[in-house]
Amino acid sequence: MRSPPANTREIQGQVHSAHPHDSAAKQVAGDALYIDDIAEPKDLLHLYIAQSEKAHAKLLKMDVSAVRTAPGVVAVLTAEDVPGVNDAAPLAGDDPVFAEGIVEYAGQSLFAVAAETMDQARAAAKLAIIEYEELPAIVTVEQAMEASSFVLPPREIRRGDATKAITTAKHRLRQRLEIGGQDHFYLEGHVALALPGEDGDIFVHSSTQHPTEIQHNVAKFLDLPDHSVTVEIRRMGGGFGGKETQGAWFAAIAALAVKMTGRPAKIRLDRDDDMIMTGKRHDFVATVEMGFDDEGRVSGAEFIFASRCGRSVDLSASINDRAMFHADNCYYFENVTIISHRCKTHTVSNTAFRGFGGPQGMLAPERMMDAIACYLGKDPLEVRKSNLYGKETRNVTPYQMTVEDNIAPEIITELEKSADYAARRNAIRAFNRMSPYLKKGIALTPVKFGISFTASHLNQAGALLHVYTDGSAMINHGGTEMGQGLYIKVAQVVAEVLQIDIERVKITATRTDKVPNTSPTAASSGADLNGKAAEAAALSIKERLITFAAAHYDIAADEIKFLPNRVRIGKDEISFKDLVQLAYMNRISLSATGYYRTPKIHYDATTLSGRPFYYFAYGAAVSEVIIDTLTGENKVVAVDILHDTGKSLNPAIDLGQIEGGYIQGMGWLTTEELYFDAKGILKTHAPSTYKIPACSDRPAIFNMKIFERGENIEETIFRSKAVGEPPFMLAISAFNAIADAISSVADYHLYPDLDAPATPERVLMAVQKITETVHESELTEAAQ
Repeated sequence: MRSPPANTREIQGQVHSAHPHDSAAKQVAGDALYIDDIAEPKDLLHLYIAQSEKAHAKLLKMDVSAVRTAPGVVAVLTAEDVPGVNDAAPLAGDDPVFAEGIVEYAGQSLFAVAAETMDQARAAAKLAIIEYEELPAIVTVEQAMEASSFVLPPREIRRGDATKAITTAKHRLRQRLEIGGQDHFYLEGHVALALPGEDGDIFVHSSTQHPTEIQHNVAKFLDLPDHSVTVEIRRMGGGFGGKETQGAWFAAIAALAVKMTGRPAKIRLDRDDDMIMTGKRHDFVATVEMGFDDEGRVSGAEFIFASRCGRSVDLSASINDRAMFHADNCYYFENVTIISHRCKTHTVSNTAFRGFGGPQGMLAPERMMDAIACYLGKDPLEVRKSNLYGKETRNVTPYQMTVEDNIAPEIITELEKSADYAARRNAIRAFNRMSPYLKKGIALTPVKFGISFTASHLNQAGALLHVYTDGSAMINHGGTEMGQGLYIKVAQVVAEVLQIDIERVKITATRTDKVPNTSPTAASSGADLNGKAAEAAALSIKERLITFAAAHYDIAADEIKFLPNRVRIGKDEISFKDLVQLAYMNRISLSATGYYRTPKIHYDATTLSGRPFYYFAYGAAVSEVIIDTLTGENKVVAVDILHDTGKSLNPAIDLGQIEGGYIQGMGWLTTEELYFDAKGILKTHAPSTYKIPACSDRPAIFNMKIFERGENIEETIFRSKAVGEPPFMLAISAFNAIADAISSVADYHLYPDLDAPATPERVLMAVQKITETVHESELTEAAQ
């Protein structure tokens, strides 16, 4: 050992510091490997999936004999070839990989072709003879409600007597809002590469947020034990929830091709097929009625949600539950009823999407706050403030969880001041009085988003950490990297605990044979769960090293302190590398697993009550827009965001998530329109017809800041907070700002009927309707 050096610098990559994404440089240079970049093995087969052309029909005939003899075709995969269970559902067992006897959405898988090239597989699939007996298709939520078509029974949350409170209130309002779905539009579509192994084992590279579910479904499909299937994913080119369950079909089909032929197989969906075949964000119809006083304080609220779930359950139970849990957002409703209908339609089964039902639930009360303000002639911000949750009272949610960490008032107050909200609102009203055709709007909306899986058993994680004799470390955990920066955050945790530079920590691909029984990387819980599991593994090794050093140097354990890249033992120091080497020579294990389960959460799924969330993440945004009342064109011109990340693990990564979340939310509420025709055919399945935000759509003024006083009151990983999903809902302010601009056409006396997304067509129709209402009112007054 040696005496302490003068240099006591901090480690590189410590927690709470900005550090680049581990793949950023590789992605910019084109060196980051995705599944389709993996060198294709010898004798690789390419797969194409033939799809149903009907939304609802009996399959009378499926003749694939001509397909089997087509050039290049090696195998045709049908339901009859499945050795196990023909299903890839996450829960309900109602998602056949290949249709049998009936099809229930246009795009449903009929069979797959394995050929030497993709072109050969695609051409061969067209030779099949398919005969249908078409059946009536239920496409919309309204049709499903009328037919009592549901994938699951309705659910209710009730507190107090909402009906009585509404009917006895001085004022009451009712609003109906259609909320559109959204395609995930990840840059990398669904892809799976399956390889044969010894003893019938299968190795699958899958672009998935849930490797364990891929493992389970492939094993079930092939009638194999789970240990015979290994799934790996290093990185995805985006996921957003669309790769939580949906990848199981494609991995299962690729694995079946391997089992049938003994050759490796790859399936890679093109953009059109991906958009047609895979689930979206649930679209909702929300009907809300509230009773309130002269100040806008709500005494009673009733929410009725109906969502388009598609043909099967998928994750609709938890998604719709979360929508119900977020119908309050930041507001206390003493008397409240929340009803949720989960509708079955003959469209693709909808699935997880960033926010997981929360955005749809949250949009409803935010719409009402503005409508109430318009009715009363008040600033919507004042109405919001009068309804906020309290600190010590008025602080219990409709599902009986006490809000213990409420910082929404502080965030709103700080943002109101920093964004100069009041002055801008007055300036916008002055502008609108002088501008006959172009109208501006502004809105400030808050966010309170619950963090944890509502399916409580998923709130667990594992990690595996190796420390090598040169002092470097390798970390593996159950989380997946889809661009959100999870891997670098977990690496920072390991570096912090061991006090080594982050360059000494190797990040490795997620694999089911390293960390088993993993939960999906979803619900914004990736860093919370996997960071804590990695911390536990690192602490295990650290404690072993301390115990060893204390015995070896005959010194008290509390006199041993880990410093940047070295360890102080009493008055002397030794490099971390040398201590690790010494421990190895004395037969001390340098490998450890870590495990974490989220504490405190409990939830009764039958009563929809308890504590489903460990904590809440908060934020607020001010959006300013401009619309053209002659065309309906609209643009977000400025945004100010203040968002709570607790004590951020990595501010650079978190700011990226905040910006990206807002922009994606803005797309959902302004430009991204999914259109199914009356026969259930998706017509918007390519960039030519489905518009995600472009670089030019980013507001010219984009101010965002992390709430500096943020600190999680719960013992999360280094007191940080989740940041993947909550910023998405900041974009509700953009939608409300557009409604504010439309309302100016009626001098703010009428609130517009505006559904989401607020496309130019919808904005124009809302302007025309409100103009007609004003004109009719003027004629009536003139006649009197």
